[in-house]
Amino acid sequence: MHEDVPVFDGHNDLLLRLWRAGPQAADKLWLDGDGAGHLDLPRMNKGGFAGGLFAIYVPSEGDFGDIDAAMDAPPFDVALPEPVLLGKAQPVALAMAGALMRMERVSGGAFRVCRTTAEINAARTAGAIAGVMHMEGAEAIGPDLDALHVWQAAGLRSLGPVWSRPTVFGHGVPFRYPGDPDTGPGLTEAGRDLVRVCNELRILIDLSHLNAAGFDDIAGLSDAPLVASHSCAHAICPSTRNLTDRQLGAIRATGGLVGLNFATCFLRPDGRRGADVGFDVILRHLDHLIEALGEDHVGFGSDFDGATVPAPLGDVAGLPALQAALRARGYDATLVGKLCYGNWLAVLEATWGR
Repeated sequence: MHEDVPVFDGHNDLLLRLWRAGPQAADKLWLDGDGAGHLDLPRMNKGGFAGGLFAIYVPSEGDFGDIDAAMDAPPFDVALPEPVLLGKAQPVALAMAGALMRMERVSGGAFRVCRTTAEINAARTAGAIAGVMHMEGAEAIGPDLDALHVWQAAGLRSLGPVWSRPTVFGHGVPFRYPGDPDTGPGLTEAGRDLVRVCNELRILIDLSHLNAAGFDDIAGLSDAPLVASHSCAHAICPSTRNLTDRQLGAIRATGGLVGLNFATCFLRPDGRRGADVGFDVILRHLDHLIEALGEDHVGFGSDFDGATVPAPLGDVAGLPALQAALRARGYDATLVGKLCYGNWLAVLEATWGR
């Protein structure tokens, strides 16, 4: 018999689901589940979900194409949506931050918003789930960066400058298969300032969704470990969203981390979105990432509630089945512990300093 390890996860989109549901329906969805999506409190407890980075993501406005339909029939190249302006983004982002705080308030102590690794570990000891505020796309922050200080004081500890569509800070990758992440210009001057201030405030800078030039700019500017919260290996699935071996080498050189994305369209070598694959696609990417980065620099970045995941995983309650697949692959208890929890906590401590 093997004891499952609690899992700390680098990325999920539960806050988007809660925001769309509205406050009253959101409480029931969170506390009891609604039979949909990947995450709720009962299934987190069942799956051994110890915590993770909870994304504040402002959805795009208007119709910019059916991404899911395109991903069902590669090759595809989906045009990026228009930028979301600051005045539109801030109220939505604040509402999602409020949803995160409300999750804590209504949970009866079962969920804690955490700002340090000590708080994350204390939550685990107490049997509570740890939630860290993350921002996926910095549209809710203006180029003067004043709002960044407010967000940091409110608990923001991880920030991705872009979600694929452009921001005042930089450029993301389009949803394209096959494709290369080298798709356009790098950071703007405001983006360079953003990196410097994030370093000063000890906010993790997330490289997922950035194009290659933006990745390289951050690698040259940042004094923190390079982290991609939810990405896969381009060598196995040649999507623009995946990291090349050159990028993996840059992450390794800083003692950084890649959280493996469970989204099938970034796992499957054929680029398809269908869930009709087994754990083998996850294991193949893990093997490659461990070889490229070393076993201390790989974790999970599920993209739960934001993607289609392999059918045998299903949702967060399937994490024990994933751990069984890791052990069957020959991963020993030490490595499983690092992938599931230890590596994320180490890189967060190295970035936050506490």
